[in-house]
Amino acid sequence: MKYQLLVFDWDGTLMDSADRIVECFQSAISLTDLSPRTNDQIKHIIGLGLNEAMIALYPESDQAHWTQLADLYRLYYLDLNKTPNYLFEGVRETLEKLHEEGFILALATGKSRRGLDRVLEETGIGHLFQITRCADETCSKPDPLMLNQILEKTGISNHQALMIGDSEYDLKMANNAKVDAAAVSYGVHSCEHLLTYHPIICLHSMNDLWEFLHERK
Repeated sequence: MKYQLLVFDWDGTLMDSADRIVECFQSAISLTDLSPRTNDQIKHIIGLGLNEAMIALYPESDQAHWTQLADLYRLYYLDLNKTPNYLFEGVRETLEKLHEEGFILALATGKSRRGLDRVLEETGIGHLFQITRCADETCSKPDPLMLNQILEKTGISNHQALMIGDSEYDLKMANNAKVDAAAVSYGVHSCEHLLTYHPIICLHSMNDLWEFLHERK
């Protein structure tokens, strides 16, 4: 296979979590004196680390408001909001097949470590990933640091790795690390938008990834 290491984003790529994230942001914003934001504005920043998302949503604000909003968001997402999240169709089966075939699987996500550990336990797929990196323990996307750390930890060269994600931040990070990227069309950013960041393919389901990889032998 051309690729040995497959690095996945989480929200919007493996898990259908956008609605819950938007709901939690809207609930948090309603408890502050910050001006409202539309669902689309919130959806656009999914994929960034939480601190970077606060700044992107409210660039005119200050650290006190960013911290307040981030704390409220965490409260809703981790404790108060009970909207269920599900893996997208084909994700579990595809990851299991790729793992069995010997691909090294990794996660690079804007989630916090606490948030990622929770969803990995809930879904029962944490054992499939050799390494995971979160925005609160490294730099947020599109900085290439978390991807470069995964490459260093696994000993895989950037030419043998593939980043799979649903947002411009995933693809920008891959470009910055000189790693090939595959976009997915069913997440937070449209395929048309993602194509401007030069992915090698735009996948319409996770099942398409397995087929694509076997065509690249």
